[in-house]
Amino acid sequence: MGLFKTRKSYYLYDPNTLSYERVYPSAKDRIFTVIRHLSTGIIVGVIIFFVVMRFFDSPMESQLRKENKLLQTQYEVLSLRLNNAFDILSDIQQRDENLYRAIFQAESIPESIRKSGFGGTNRYEYLMSLPNSDLVVATTQKMDMLSKQLYVQSNSLEELINIGKTQEERAKCIPAIQPISNKDLARTASGYGMRIDPIYRTPRFHAGMDFSAKTGTEIYATGNGVITFAGWRQGYGNCLMIDHGFGYETLYGHMSKFKARVGQKVARGEVVGYVGNTGKSTGPHLHYEVIVRGRHDNPSKYYFMDLTPEEYDRMIQIAENHGQVMD
Repeated sequence: MGLFKTRKSYYLYDPNTLSYERVYPSAKDRIFTVIRHLSTGIIVGVIIFFVVMRFFDSPMESQLRKENKLLQTQYEVLSLRLNNAFDILSDIQQRDENLYRAIFQAESIPESIRKSGFGGTNRYEYLMSLPNSDLVVATTQKMDMLSKQLYVQSNSLEELINIGKTQEERAKCIPAIQPISNKDLARTASGYGMRIDPIYRTPRFHAGMDFSAKTGTEIYATGNGVITFAGWRQGYGNCLMIDHGFGYETLYGHMSKFKARVGQKVARGEVVGYVGNTGKSTGPHLHYEVIVRGRHDNPSKYYFMDLTPEEYDRMIQIAENHGQVMD
């Protein structure tokens, strides 16, 4: 006897009568059948859902994926543009340091200040949770560094503009002539650098330039300025100092007497005193120093209003050939 169904009707085959008899299932069988079909449908539906979710994006996910891809592309483009901006800024910084500041004789800006970054390892921690966080952090860091370097460069250009506005006054103040009349260079005694001490006979650094001249020879202010010192100083004897402003000072040593007093304003070429032989000196001469922003500089660099290029070269040769100083 076999059981088969047609649609929702069930039939049972009776071999004795060779006929089919209709069977009416119980409520329990019907409930079980419904649950079985429902369970099968749910399982198949869940399988299909996960397959679709695994291999196919929803419209919202597809849109988000496109937006993320576009955002990543924009960050990459921005990063390239920032690199180009850094190249341009670097060129401006080099011109500022090696050209404009050299022309105006302005103090150099250290590389550590020009290229300084931002401290703190956790500065960009709030960005680490974003998609493509490495790219976002790198781009943000570049932007911050560019902003800071532009700020430094802006201040530098503002400083150079102010220097340019005072350039005429500055030109009058910079030491630019020899401190005594020495057109024929005959009074050039010894230059700036390592020299032999005339008394101790040992090598030492000579921070100025010596001019041999008779006692009473006039000494000139080499640029406009104000007398800040006129008195006795150990080693220099009668010594006079002039503050020219703009970071420049000059010193005149071994003088016989002064013609200017402390606080007096003097102009370039004005007589401020006379050559002597005071202090640590082996003969009448003038010891002359140029001090720029607190540091000694070679005085021979500051005679450009007094000597031609040929005379300047000759003076350098004379000064270099004298290995012994007079003080």
